[in-house]
Amino acid sequence: MPLSLLKFALKKEYPEPRMFQRPASLRDRYDVVIIGGGGHGLAAAYYLSNTFGISNVAVLEKSYIGAGGTGRNTAIIRSNYLTEDGARFYEASCELFKDLSRELDLNLFYSERGHFTMAHSPASLRTQRWRAEVNKHLGIDSETVGPEFIKEKIPEIDLNCGGKQPPIYGALYHPPGAIARHDAVAWGYARGADRKGCEIHQDTEVTGIEIREGKAMGVHTDKGFVQADHVLSAVAGWTTGIQDMVGLRTPLVVHPLQALVTEPLKPWLNAIVVSASLHTYVSQSSRGELVAGASLDPYELISSRSTLDFAESMAGHLLDLFPFLGDINILRQWAGLCDMTPDFSPIMGTTPIKGFYIDAGWGTWGFKATPISGYSLAATIAKGEDHELIRPFNLKRFSQFDLVGEKGAASVGH
Repeated sequence: MPLSLLKFALKKEYPEPRMFQRPASLRDRYDVVIIGGGGHGLAAAYYLSNTFGISNVAVLEKSYIGAGGTGRNTAIIRSNYLTEDGARFYEASCELFKDLSRELDLNLFYSERGHFTMAHSPASLRTQRWRAEVNKHLGIDSETVGPEFIKEKIPEIDLNCGGKQPPIYGALYHPPGAIARHDAVAWGYARGADRKGCEIHQDTEVTGIEIREGKAMGVHTDKGFVQADHVLSAVAGWTTGIQDMVGLRTPLVVHPLQALVTEPLKPWLNAIVVSASLHTYVSQSSRGELVAGASLDPYELISSRSTLDFAESMAGHLLDLFPFLGDINILRQWAGLCDMTPDFSPIMGTTPIKGFYIDAGWGTWGFKATPISGYSLAATIAKGEDHELIRPFNLKRFSQFDLVGEKGAASVGH
């Protein structure tokens, strides 16, 4: 441990204030109660108070800040989606991310790397070209590139995948693709909301939601009942429990998603590499670790346990792409919960229950949407109608058969 850090830890008075306060108790009433202290919930609290002037807000987190999906993701930021609705939404989030360190006055380690979605067949390359054309139509920087360009940008990659997998024919290249520190994003929004008067209550579990005559009236917690004019559920993989509390049906199913990090290496991978055929994606963090993940586990299960099968298959596919990594050690692996929808797009905004809002269905793509989800949901609550960017993602699309099919762009390239 550095001596300066040890001295700081032993001081009786710290020169730096707490990131946010720990309120002694819940008030009897709030204008807005947000269930879930992850990135989306904290971002909504921040924009409610900072942009829309609603600061009588309580964020209720049953564990600690960022304990769920916010702390269990691979922190990739991109907007190269397939549908116009999806691409516009994520592009708005990318634009907010670019200036977020300055706005929150906190270094989020935001770093643009360039995002490659590898194509291992002519058919896959045609799909990447389709995505590129949709992106260009919306002013999003994406293009298809050939093997020579890929090799120039990523010299260490084996385009033949060791002869064990189909070779790489080309890729969808998205230059603005970036990474950031997911925990810093959560803490930055928490601090910003706290400074505007919002309350953040950790270790506070919601046990029920009071509904009267079709309207949300407040929430029951393990610390008592709290009245609220508006209740937002932003609990990702735990949404199925919340929807049961209010009698709401959604098509969500929950799958585990696993990832791992290696020991730190000298910087060599200045890009985000995704292979849908190998069900693999990898980037290098600011600390030098390789952060890698795969597709969803093939079973529905609310569990955050990791498995040996994942570690073995992930190691094998990383070696297909980068054979020189054979002697690198894996430091840790983990699993998170992914609440999936049939069309691989989120469920956001108003519901048939007045005053109850939902932010769910984030599957494997929730982190990159953090800023725009928070902003658009805050706008929805403040104005009483869905923000224009999230209207296509309303729950009613499933009963109206008006889906937003994003499986081709969302299922692996997180």
